[in-house]
Amino acid sequence: MSVFAAVMTGKGTGAISTVQVFGDRAGTVVKKIFKPAGTKPVKFKTGKILLGTICDGTKTIDQVIIGCETTHSFAINCHGNPLIVEMIMQLLGQHGAKLLTAEQLLYKILSAQKTVNTIAIEAKLTQPRAKTIEGTKIITNQINAGLSKKVAEWLENINAISLKKITADAERILKNSQTAKLIIHGCKAAIAGPPNSGKSTLLNYLAGRQKAIVTDIKGTTRDWVSARCRLGPLSVELIDTAGLDEKLAAAPENIIEKKSQEKAAQILEEADLVLLVLDNSTTGDQLDDRLLEKIADKLALSEASPKHSRRAEGKVLTVLNKSDLPARFDAGKLPQNLTNTVQISAKFGTGIQNLTEKIQQLCGVAGFDLQTAVVFTSRQEKLLKQLQKAKSRKQAASIITELLNGQA
Repeated sequence: MSVFAAVMTGKGTGAISTVQVFGDRAGTVVKKIFKPAGTKPVKFKTGKILLGTICDGTKTIDQVIIGCETTHSFAINCHGNPLIVEMIMQLLGQHGAKLLTAEQLLYKILSAQKTVNTIAIEAKLTQPRAKTIEGTKIITNQINAGLSKKVAEWLENINAISLKKITADAERILKNSQTAKLIIHGCKAAIAGPPNSGKSTLLNYLAGRQKAIVTDIKGTTRDWVSARCRLGPLSVELIDTAGLDEKLAAAPENIIEKKSQEKAAQILEEADLVLLVLDNSTTGDQLDDRLLEKIADKLALSEASPKHSRRAEGKVLTVLNKSDLPARFDAGKLPQNLTNTVQISAKFGTGIQNLTEKIQQLCGVAGFDLQTAVVFTSRQEKLLKQLQKAKSRKQAASIITELLNGQA
């Protein structure tokens, strides 16, 4: 086994940073650069904590605390200055350590534990990237229960359980995973609608602070503005787009307007959810053909292919804003696919609770069981889709084995 080193703490300046050194010669490498406090020679022992300095020859780099986690794993806790961290990493590299990312090193450490299956390793690697506590709980459950348990059951009972039952289970797991991904990785919500409908006011209210400029002048937002907020178990990235306008998009002389309209259309296409904000205090048609076309395309994708990736899902909620003013908009004239509505006043916060509940329902996260078996990596998803199409027990067993252990 080689010696590996990685910075395990986040990028940037912090009070303390941790550099992990792992491998069968890790202790030998660390001894070359570590000088313990006092006069006694370095003696590493599992569970022991040592105070001293990291030195490059006679030059002192930093005072550190070293945690001897195992005979092959050491945590160097140094000051968080990025320059100091970089110097320690370079010094380790000079003494034979291979420098890795935190994820790469964690994979090495977990892989060395022979009793840990590949799903559990992937779960531990994914945990730090979860956007919410609920997302972390979903991932944690997959280590010893959830997906790990279900796949182990398939493998153990491969000759007794029907192939039809396995493929049905796989389909259900894939379906639940689409919702779980939104909880784990977050949801992207595009706030769309005609100019001056209150899109920026809604974003500011949900974000809890002013992120977008709000005026009574139509079309104030010329570029996209984003903010992140929590709605129940969802971490939602709200994106306030420039109002889509067919005439502006077609105007060849106005390059800035054209680019702004193109960006708004792209955001709308890539969003997990669209909040279509309309002015409930205004009469007349507020939906131009271009906006309707983009929304229709998104909904058509969802209806045609319910098993497609989450980024293309057609979730649209029509938000009738400015309920604090007399209602003049005839919601009965909305297209059939836009009749899922909620009335709010973004200016005064009226109806926001109802809005957040509807968003959670639309995304399928309301009441979602965090103990559910789900896939959370592209590798797992790919193998489960292959399992759905398995033609024999032998083929299914091979796929299941690879899913659990990373090899066929």
